[in-house]
Amino acid sequence: MGAVRMRVQTADKTSQQSTSSRRWLQWRKEIELLSDLTYYVLTTLSGYQTLGEEYVSIIQVDPSKRRIPSRMRRTALIFFHTFVPYLLDKVLICIENELEAEAPPTSRTWRPLSHVRLWMQRAVGMLTESQRKALVPLVFALQQGITLLYRLHVALFYITGGFYHIGKRAAGVSYLRVGNVSGDDPRISNSYRLLGALSLLQLGITLTLQFNNLRQTQRARHEWKQHRNLIPSHQVSQSSSRSSRCILCLEERRNTSSTPCGHLFCWECITEWCNTKTECPLCREKFQPHRLVFLRNYN
Repeated sequence: MGAVRMRVQTADKTSQQSTSSRRWLQWRKEIELLSDLTYYVLTTLSGYQTLGEEYVSIIQVDPSKRRIPSRMRRTALIFFHTFVPYLLDKVLICIENELEAEAPPTSRTWRPLSHVRLWMQRAVGMLTESQRKALVPLVFALQQGITLLYRLHVALFYITGGFYHIGKRAAGVSYLRVGNVSGDDPRISNSYRLLGALSLLQLGITLTLQFNNLRQTQRARHEWKQHRNLIPSHQVSQSSSRSSRCILCLEERRNTSSTPCGHLFCWECITEWCNTKTECPLCREKFQPHRLVFLRNYN
């Protein structure tokens, strides 16, 4: 009996820990948002320096660089710096989930931005299947574009030394040093400019690789359509019973391609899947699209 009781207690503890982990994952973004809001309300909005600003002896000033920002401008800064990234992330993820969902969820539990999710469900429900498929890559491109915009803004900050956060640029809040006014060491400024140039170079290489992958995907898709049109329909019907099916299109697997984990799909299906998710549809193993292997003469 003692051993059974210990097992039950262990199972209860494991269940409680699992429930706590799920709740933490569900509310993690909201807790981070609340902590950021509390910090900036007690410092920036109240007219005090943050810990970092006090450490390097800088104060916030408005575009005239003669006055501290007004309360309205500081409120706008906090809004752009905390709320806008949170809302963009939540809305884009919600749109992506609704576009990829095969059926509307039946759960009635309250979740963050639940009203926005219901509104998006109605909006997505009015779209046709082809329109939904066309919007999925668009949402993915928008998510990647926001990430690249952040990287570009940081690179420009290293070069110009203007605004580190996009929220400060939008609110027009910059910094003024109140300690040592003799000026910075020019070697430090040059090193930051070099870092900014390297960041821009890295960003350019990233964009070039992404455009190259997109062009290769479009070319492979065009070649696949031509190849599919050349195959007689009776040949397809005869061989469909002998060959395996692709789990993505549920049809005969053509131009068989393998992921690094060894699962097989149609070339067109798996490359189109990689436009939105760089993971295996079966085992969810992460991989880069260039690691796909086209299996020639595979039966």
